[in-house]
Amino acid sequence: MLNSVNLVGRLTSDPEVKSLDGKDAKVCNVSIAVQKPYKNAEGKYDADFFNIVVWNESAEALTKYCKKGDIVGISGRLQNRSYDTDNGFKRYVTEIVADRISLFPNKKDGE
Repeated sequence: MLNSVNLVGRLTSDPEVKSLDGKDAKVCNVSIAVQKPYKNAEGKYDADFFNIVVWNESAEALTKYCKKGDIVGISGRLQNRSYDTDNGFKRYVTEIVADRISLFPNKKDGE
């Protein structure tokens, strides 16, 4: 079986690392916007938004070296999970668990 995802997009917010209570693990949940390869009816490019989960050293590196708007490459796997809300509703989440992150240089104004 194969479960592999590769995306290149822009971070939609500044990454933040969180430590899990009672565990030595660190996690960073971010979203990236991936531009579609075609223009919409108004002549503009739309984007798809993907939730990304980054763990431990990769999470720390992402937080240290990246900020909102930076271009990143994500290689990982698609994951589905569910949880119960405080109101007793079951919620389902589809996200990408990153195995590898590539940082792309951003062009400065005028380049």
